[in-house]
Amino acid sequence: MTKKNFLMMGALFLSFALLSMRNKYFGTDSKLDGAWVANMQGNELSLLFADGYCMLTIYNKEKKQFIRTSGGPYMADSGQIKTKIEFNSADKSDVGSTHVHGYSFANDELVTTTNGFTLNWKRVDAGKENLAGNWRITQRKQDDKMVDIPLRARRTLKLLTATRFQWAAINIETGEFSGSGGGSYLFMNGKYTENIEFFSRDSSRVGMSLSFDGKIENGHWIHSGKSSKGDPIYEVWSRMK
Repeated sequence: MTKKNFLMMGALFLSFALLSMRNKYFGTDSKLDGAWVANMQGNELSLLFADGYCMLTIYNKEKKQFIRTSGGPYMADSGQIKTKIEFNSADKSDVGSTHVHGYSFANDELVTTTNGFTLNWKRVDAGKENLAGNWRITQRKQDDKMVDIPLRARRTLKLLTATRFQWAAINIETGEFSGSGGGSYLFMNGKYTENIEFFSRDSSRVGMSLSFDGKIENGHWIHSGKSSKGDPIYEVWSRMK
C-alpha cells in the first residue's frame, strides 16, 4: 500500500464512529442503516450502522489479518455524517475527537468522501430484521448466579444488522481497546450462529462457526452456549438506550 493510499485510508477510518447525543440534535438518515462492504487493495472494509451507532473495520479474511477498527454513535443529515470516536484500535488518543465527512447514494451504493478521497460501498443488508441493533451485556451467569453488569466506561458492545455482527470491548474514557471480532450471523429456530471473519485477539479463530441458543425475551436477548474458547456462557444482552 502506498503512503498516499495509507493516509487516505486512515482519514476514512477516523471519520466513522461516535457522536454526542445521538438523534436529539441532528437527523439520522435511515438509508444508512444496515451493513456495507468495500474493498481496497485486497483488504476488506466492513461498515455497520444500527441504533444510531456505527463500527468500521479493515481486515483481510484470506490472510486472517485484522488491521484496525473504530466506532461509536453517529448522526447524519444533509449529505454529512458527523462522528466522534468512542474507540480506535490504532490510536486511543483519537477517542473523543469529532469528524465530518460527506456521503451520498448512487444505485443503492453508499458513496463516502473524506478529505477528497471517495469510496464506494455495496449494501449487504438494510439492517431491520433479526437482531439488528446496538446491544451490550447487562447480566452474566457466574457460579450459577445471575450477576448484573451496570453501564460503565468499560463495556462490551455487539452491533448487529440483519446479517452481520461485530463486538468490541472498549473503554470510552481511557481509550483502552481490549478486542473485537465480527463477520456474518444467522438467527433462526432458537439458534444464533456466528461465522467469524476477523478476530483481533487470535487470528486462528477466523473461519470458525460458533452456535448458541438464543431468544428474545421481554426485549432482552438471552444468549447461551460455549465461547470460542469452549467455556460455558449464559448472558443477557440489552439494547443501548
